[in-house]
Amino acid sequence: MAKAEITIEQIKKLKELSGAGLTDAKQALVEAEGDFDKALEAMRKKGLTKAEKRGDRETREGLVEAYIHDGRLGAIVEVNCETSFVAKTEEFKTLAHQIAMQIASMNPLYVSEDDIPEDVRAAKIKELEANFKGPENMKAKILDGQVKKAFSDKVLMNQPYILDDTKTVEQFIKEAIAKTGENITVRQFKRIELGVTE
Repeated sequence: MAKAEITIEQIKKLKELSGAGLTDAKQALVEAEGDFDKALEAMRKKGLTKAEKRGDRETREGLVEAYIHDGRLGAIVEVNCETSFVAKTEEFKTLAHQIAMQIASMNPLYVSEDDIPEDVRAAKIKELEANFKGPENMKAKILDGQVKKAFSDKVLMNQPYILDDTKTVEQFIKEAIAKTGENITVRQFKRIELGVTE
């Protein structure tokens, strides 16, 4: 069987997914003879998926950042990282500011899907089930997709990033994780609009 051609796009994608360097990503693809899934699996086994490892590391440092728009709308957010050194960098401050802008602009309700209360999720499933018109054998899969879609604009991590809508907020943060070499998490946020109460 002929080896699959390895493209720069594949290398970049593997680098992004794994958090490893370009050289490691290219080497893994060469060893897997161009098979992308095989290369990713091999990197996982070798422990080269740095972003995944970082995702498990504790984030006790960070900062609280605010963004106010025209004195009428504002957001405050707590963004965490692993060390005070990274928390004090301009890059990290900019990241936190951009996330605060995202919150002010897009009005999410939850940081991640895990934060959606079970009763809220159950109520949405019940509502979608009542209006379901698709084939019964596909019901669970279709409803799962509809629930995801229903909450997509309410979950910060799933929202399109306002400064580059080709990526989600989660992808934007993962890029920052790859650059800083530290895990970065959004712990909490609050959005306030003049004259609007919850």
